[in-house]
Amino acid sequence: MDDTTAPAEKRMRLRYAGTCRICDAALPAKAEAVYERETRTVRCVTHDRDLPESHLDVGIGEAGSSARREFERRQAGRERRIREKHPKLGGLILALSDDPQSTKAWDTGAIGEERLGGRLNSLQSDTCRILHDRRIPGSRANIDHLAVTPTGVYVIDAKRYSGRPQLRVEGGLIRPRVERLIVGRRDCTKLVDGVLKQVEAVRTVVGDQIPMHGALCFVDADWPLIGGTFTTRDVQVLWPKRLQSTLTSLGTLDAHAIEQVHRDLARALPSA
Repeated sequence: MDDTTAPAEKRMRLRYAGTCRICDAALPAKAEAVYERETRTVRCVTHDRDLPESHLDVGIGEAGSSARREFERRQAGRERRIREKHPKLGGLILALSDDPQSTKAWDTGAIGEERLGGRLNSLQSDTCRILHDRRIPGSRANIDHLAVTPTGVYVIDAKRYSGRPQLRVEGGLIRPRVERLIVGRRDCTKLVDGVLKQVEAVRTVVGDQIPMHGALCFVDADWPLIGGTFTTRDVQVLWPKRLQSTLTSLGTLDAHAIEQVHRDLARALPSA
């Protein structure tokens, strides 16, 4: 006989790994999550209507929201132009043709940010505070994700590229040492420059006393079974699961300091 008095859902630590019903984020065993009794599914605590008050009064933002809006804006603009130019055949043309690569790239980027954002949300706790899609005042750039942890602040740029990330070093003896980030056959060194600029923008908010870390997280890259992660110019290059373990490392910042830094960042860097 079913226990009709049991609550419809409960917050718990998972005995086994699961997947968030809402955002498809991977939830590892022992992660805190909300179990929904009726559907027998789980969801991230950030989708919990009963989040602790300290989490509710700081808007963490929505991962990939600005990239998603740009994709939808470009897609709608293309549809409008085609229908205006071809009133009778516009629908057929749209059905038989794809968005240009420059438009699909925004969708690809948004998906990468959303997937990584779901994973980061699963880590949300008093000692791991997350912010998504933050605007840098005075700049057109935005920061995909921020994490405040016992080991400091992490500025995280999510990328959804195919191919294997690797560090290529040139020079070093006679010529100056030059480090290049290669993903597949693409030279992605400028991505490192972008993260370093974001790190400096965040440093102006939190000061020099809080450790700062830059990270490039490639969501769908071809990573080797052993090793693979590396650091170039103080920017860590890694994959989502490795990033999760990095963010849960022990450090010197306590929950009070983490909360204060999180609030300062949320105030200074509004949602994009």
